[in-house]
Amino acid sequence: MACLLQQELKMSDLEGSDARLGPVLEIINKHPHGISMIQVKEQLDAGLALGDKAIKYRLKTLVDSGRVRMQGTRRWAKYLPVEGDSNEIFYSKESYQLARHMSQPVSARSPASYSVELIESYEPNTSCYLTVEEKIRLEKVGTESGDEQPAGTYARRIMDRLLIDLSWNSSRLEGNTYSLLDTRRLITFDEEAEGADLTDAQMIRNHRDAIEFLIESAEEINFNRHTILNLHGFLANNLLPDPMSAGRIRTIPVGISGSTYLPLDDPYRIEAYFDLTLRKISEIENPFEQAFIVLLFLPYLQPFDDVNKRVSRMAANIPFIKKNLIPISFIEVPTDSYTKALLGFYECGDASMMKDLFIWAYKKSAQHYAAVRQQLGAPDPFRMEYREALQIVVRELVTLPVPRKKIGAFIKAWSTSRIPVADQNRFREVVEIEVISLHEGNYARFRIRHSEFLSWKAVWDS
Repeated sequence: MACLLQQELKMSDLEGSDARLGPVLEIINKHPHGISMIQVKEQLDAGLALGDKAIKYRLKTLVDSGRVRMQGTRRWAKYLPVEGDSNEIFYSKESYQLARHMSQPVSARSPASYSVELIESYEPNTSCYLTVEEKIRLEKVGTESGDEQPAGTYARRIMDRLLIDLSWNSSRLEGNTYSLLDTRRLITFDEEAEGADLTDAQMIRNHRDAIEFLIESAEEINFNRHTILNLHGFLANNLLPDPMSAGRIRTIPVGISGSTYLPLDDPYRIEAYFDLTLRKISEIENPFEQAFIVLLFLPYLQPFDDVNKRVSRMAANIPFIKKNLIPISFIEVPTDSYTKALLGFYECGDASMMKDLFIWAYKKSAQHYAAVRQQLGAPDPFRMEYREALQIVVRELVTLPVPRKKIGAFIKAWSTSRIPVADQNRFREVVEIEVISLHEGNYARFRIRHSEFLSWKAVWDS
């Protein structure tokens, strides 16, 4: 599928310094060991016809702005990409062309429909949207530990932060008006923002529930109907006109606002391509290619009445959760760029802009959670092993609520029938520490509501 208007665009037509720097930066980023000015010139598209002075100016601008490193001087100078720099999105030439095309009025863009060829021609582990070099770089920044650990271990370690970050950013991309602070208060204290739309609060709660579902079911989740339909069930809860539509494949036609793209409208074909899409995604071995294809192919099909993009963003984290890689939270992803990138794929089959966004967003998340993990310190293996039991017993203590003087006896009786004898004393000690340490800023991780915490606190203080 091609866009004739897009093909007619040339880089000389693009405006702004970033557009002029883009092709040079793209070449340098493909050479982690460095590249000379002459080599840059040789690899530029013939249509650009840049002279030595123009190339030198671009290289100097990139070096001065900190986006490229220079080793050596004069004719021996080499230019290297800046590793780990995630403050600015670097768009390729193709991305700039696509963005220019998508900035035109809808009336100026050609109509597009679902391309079965685009889906059917994709062969897992043979067809690749991400290059080998890109996958290697992403794995390098996304791997927190080389140790073999149960699925979901890493996500559980940062769960409190992930619930807030991913819920807020994914909701923000849908136009949600909650601020990050509002989101934190809603998830942590179940306090809704004053004057905000009830739909916004419901959307964030749904994200929280969906993320918890993925993490708590880390061993079982996969790219199958059960996982994806239930993800939609969580995310669409109480948000659709027809409550029965949550978790079900659509049987009605849908349109895409601000786009010339028309998704499939035959329920039988939607079902068939939903299953085909999931099958192909499930066969992809590389977790980054897998996540990226989910972000593209799932919303492209529009299998649900609504909430398709949200499902794709949550599902993109499935391979990261299962393989204990750093998750992607879409931190600081610009809404307009994300929309243009996705619509560009819908209308033109062009994934270039979405790819640049994905790579940048993943590196941004990796940088963020690396800092979070340093703040959290090393996790206690015992607490990790008995995480679910700790959550259950602390919640029971609070919701009953158990008076302070009876807590010791309650914990002893509870652990006697559920915890191995060798670990019972240590378990009781950990539970007592957790209960003593409960305060208004940490009770939510035990799935305790604000009202339940206040009732327990009154009993505890008395």
